[in-house]
Order: sequence, then structure tokens, then C-alpha cells
Amino acid sequence: MSAVIGREPEKKILDTIYASKEAELVAVYGRRRVGKTYLIKHHFQEKKCVYFHITGIKNGALKVQLERYTKVLTDVFYSGLSLKIPENWMSAFEELTRAINTLPRSKKVILFFDELPWLANRRSGVLQALEYFWNRYWVDNSRLKLVLCGSSSSWMINKIIKNRGGLHNRVTRKIRLMPFTLEESRVFLHSQGMQLSKTQLLKLYMAIGGIPYYLKQLNKSYSIDQNINQLFFNSDGLFFNEFDEVFFSLFDEADAYKEIIRIIAKSSYGILRNDLEQQSKLTGKGGHLTTRLNDLESAGFITGYMPFEHKRRGTYYRISDEYCYFYLRWIEPIKAQLKQESNAHYWMSIVDTPAYYVWAGYAFENSCYKHIAQIRKALDVPLSALASPWRYSPLKSSKENGAQIDLLFSRSDHSTTLCEIKYTDKPFIIDKQYAENLKNKTCTFVKVTKTNNQIFMAMISANGVKKNKYSDEILSQVVTLEDLFKEA
Repeated sequence: MSAVIGREPEKKILDTIYASKEAELVAVYGRRRVGKTYLIKHHFQEKKCVYFHITGIKNGALKVQLERYTKVLTDVFYSGLSLKIPENWMSAFEELTRAINTLPRSKKVILFFDELPWLANRRSGVLQALEYFWNRYWVDNSRLKLVLCGSSSSWMINKIIKNRGGLHNRVTRKIRLMPFTLEESRVFLHSQGMQLSKTQLLKLYMAIGGIPYYLKQLNKSYSIDQNINQLFFNSDGLFFNEFDEVFFSLFDEADAYKEIIRIIAKSSYGILRNDLEQQSKLTGKGGHLTTRLNDLESAGFITGYMPFEHKRRGTYYRISDEYCYFYLRWIEPIKAQLKQESNAHYWMSIVDTPAYYVWAGYAFENSCYKHIAQIRKALDVPLSALASPWRYSPLKSSKENGAQIDLLFSRSDHSTTLCEIKYTDKPFIIDKQYAENLKNKTCTFVKVTKTNNQIFMAMISANGVKKNKYSDEILSQVVTLEDLFKEA
């Protein structure tokens, strides 16, 4: 059986659950394809326990769901003997409870309900049955560990973790499984027989992120660019239709969610919620948009943030899922054309063009935001320091220049570190003009925020900064790709 790569904090939690002398109710959630099922399955199947694993079927009728459940029940507890299919989940869990009670008291039991939101479709009654049997029978069974898992993170949070009914405050542990970091991606690909440089890994990460299922699709006989071309720009490639499949699998009103993503993707610096509401057509107003933004953020597709000292303007949103941004930037505009004729060399013709570097700049910023802990460590900035972007847009009638700070750390030692994020294939060169630009940004920041803090300017550059008189004068520190791969 394949080992679980990385996931050390999560594996420790699962070990604690297994060793616990009390019944445990565990909520596991995270983006689709992030490896939730793989983690739970491979961790517990190696233990000396009875492992019961049922997976919900998207839009599956109650009868179909109960048929699959009964098949698993008979395989696990009754050696495949035929059982009558129950009419509802109350009867189903009654039989499950009887089966558990036939086991030796020393035998631990893992009940893994995977893709629970698909099981709990309208009027299924499964959630109410789970509430009843947990409170009435299972909570007192110290050898029982109930794992509830779902890719619809917002559903898991609202219906399980923040449940206001019979499961209120019943969750004993929760695991939000995140995509791999750059270093975890490197280790994972190494286990798959792929030896990539850090630069190659970054290019790949900027396109598909740290999603284990996506990383597993790579052909080790191809270069990174060949893999991207084959998986994205080929109508038979996995990533050609993945965007639609992911959204339809997670959201009932998928078109409305995709519309939000498309609008946000058009803005390089993020978009205000109010502006998003004005531009949207399908999302509705007020509560509908708020709910959908929360759903998208919970699923890891977007990130909401409040720029430093900009509370009155409200929340900005930007695309944080690498695959979605890559798809919307490069695939969707030419998808009809690619359906007619896949281009075996399309991506290679894009690389090194100005449009490529615009995309790479945004994508590299995303990678940096996901490695704030590593950046913080490289800059020796304490955990107490607030990390956020900052921007200033003067009134149209004003003669002032605007300014954008990609990332800043507001520190408790009366200091602020301003970070400029740059993606280049070679060490970035600060010339006279760029040095003046950085100085103007700093002056604008000090003037607008009226800060008395000591200001430091740092550069986060994939391939470092070429040392010259301007870099010596302006920069206090440089963070490179090497730092992003280090342990936080």
C-alpha cells in the first residue's frame, strides 16, 4: 500500500483519534481532489480495526445510496452475505449498530462517511439519522470513531461543525486538508519518480497548485511545458473540462458560482465586493452573493482580504486557486477552437511572451501568499506581525500617484516591512527608474497611512536580485525561491 506523503500534522491528529479512549466525531473537509479520501483510507486501513467506508453518490437517489451502503455493510461485517436493503437511514443505522455490537469489545471501529453532502441530499434523512444514532448509541461506544468528510467545505462547516441541531458541539476534531506546499509537492513528485528543479516546480505549481490528484497526472517522460500542453490544451486532457466538472460536483447552481469566479479573475489586484455585485448578473443581491462568496472561499477557490487600513472600503476578493486562474486565463478563451483542433505546441508558443509574464506575475503572488509562513521566517518577522497587501487609489481629480504594496508586515516593534513581489526567470535588476518607483511607493505609504514606524523594503523574487548600488540602497532583505521551499 502506498504511503501517505506529507500530512504530518493531520496524521498526528488521526493517530490521536485512533488511540483515544472515547468515541470521536471527526469532520474532514477541503477542496475537491486535495486527497481527503486517500489520507483517511490509507491511514486507517493499516490499523488493526474494522474499517467501514461508504461514499455518497452525486445526485444519487435514496434507494441507490442505500443499496451501495448495504453492499459495504455486508462486505465489512457479514462476509458478503445478502441483506435486505433498508427503506431509510434510520433502519440502515439500526442494522449498522447491531453489526458493531457483534464485534469483540477490544475491536476498534472506523465509520468513514465520504462525500457526506452527496448522501445528505434533500429529504434523505441521513443527517437526522446520524444525529440520533450518535447521541443515542455511538457516543458512549469508546472504540467507535466516526469520520464525516466532504468536498463542499461550506456544507461541512454549516451542517456539521456549526450544526445547531443534534450534532451541536459534538465534533471532537476537525481537519481542513490544504493543498501541498511547494516543498510537499517536490517530495510527492519525487515519490512518483519525477526529479524537478525548484524553478520547474514553481512553474508547475503556478499552473495547478499543490493538488495531489493533479500532480499525479504528470507524465515523467515529458517536460513541464509538455505536460501542461497535454493536460490543458488537448481536448482529451484531464484539465480541459475539469473546471466545469469541479463546479458542478460542488454547487447546485454552478453557473452562478462560475460567473463570480470569472468576474474576480479579470481583476489583477482583486475586486471589491460592491463592485462584484454590480457586475454580476446571475448571483443575485445581498445574501445570495454573500453565501456564494463564503462557499467559494471555504472551498479554496478565492481569498477575501482586507487591505491594510482599508476597513471602511470593505473586502476585496482575488482568485487563489491556481488551476482555476490558469484555466480562465488560457483555456476558456480558446476552448471552442481547441475542441476542433488540439494544438500540441500551443503552450510552448506562449512561454516567454509578455502575456505569459503577466500571468506568471499574478500566479507567483498567489504562491507567495500561500507561503506566508516561509516568507515570515526568511524575513525574521514575528508571528504577531499582521500580513496584508496595501493599495492607494487617489481621487480622479487628484494629481497624486497611486501605489500598490504587494505584501507588508505591520510589526509590534514599531516597524513595517514592505515587500515587492516579482517573478522573473533571471535575477531581478533594480535600475534607476525602478528604484525611484520603490521610493515613491514608500513615500506614498508613509504619507497616506501617517505611520511613524521605521520602514524596511524587501524583495520577494523567484530568482533573487542582482546586486548593484540601487539594491544596496533600497533593500533590507531579499527572499528567493529557495526560501519558499524551506520548512516554516
